[in-house]
Amino acid sequence: MRLLVVEDDRDLNRQLVTALEQAGYAVDRAYDGEEGHFLGESEPYDAVVLDVGLPKKDGITVLEQWRSAGKLMPVLILTARDRWSDKVQGFDAGADDYVSKPFHMEEVLARLRALLRRAAGHATSELTCGPVRLDTKAGRVVVDGAPVKLTSHEYRLLAYLMHHSGRVVSRTELVEHLYDQDFDRDSNTIEVFVGRLRRKLGVDVIQTVRGLGYLLSPPGGETGG
Repeated sequence: MRLLVVEDDRDLNRQLVTALEQAGYAVDRAYDGEEGHFLGESEPYDAVVLDVGLPKKDGITVLEQWRSAGKLMPVLILTARDRWSDKVQGFDAGADDYVSKPFHMEEVLARLRALLRRAAGHATSELTCGPVRLDTKAGRVVVDGAPVKLTSHEYRLLAYLMHHSGRVVSRTELVEHLYDQDFDRDSNTIEVFVGRLRRKLGVDVIQTVRGLGYLLSPPGGETGG
């Protein structure tokens, strides 16, 4: 899952990016409204953390312009604790949730997990596909009850496929959503990670749809979560 953090406080921006990367996300960053607006309009993010008080272009304006352009990614806005009007403006502009500063990083992570989950149509933090279970809160994967150790890239790939289970996901889409802006993107690496993931899971849940991409579906069962 690929996220964007738009926050002009460089220390806070760095803290957010570090925490999100450690939680298994690919993260891009911006330090002002103009840069954030450009990235949000030109790149396919799964969710955005957006500060309201930004230089060059404020967060509410950025959000309004994204929504006017048809951008539907979930947006979590950051507001000052005593500025209730920011929260109202944010929701009216199209925000999906908010966190007041100062905040606990765990709250930001939990709210983002919920936004990503709802956007993909899942009700709980645990996603299932046949014998495979992925706990987005703990970052843990088990198959038939046995834990499976994955690298960060393998986990990110499985998490994206499980969030979008039941539909074909193209290699291009995976490249766009699994790697940050600075990563040397190559769709061939996706095939390598899919191969590793299949071997580690040991169950046939990732199907290759020739010429289209990959489909995550349980062998003869229903996908849940």
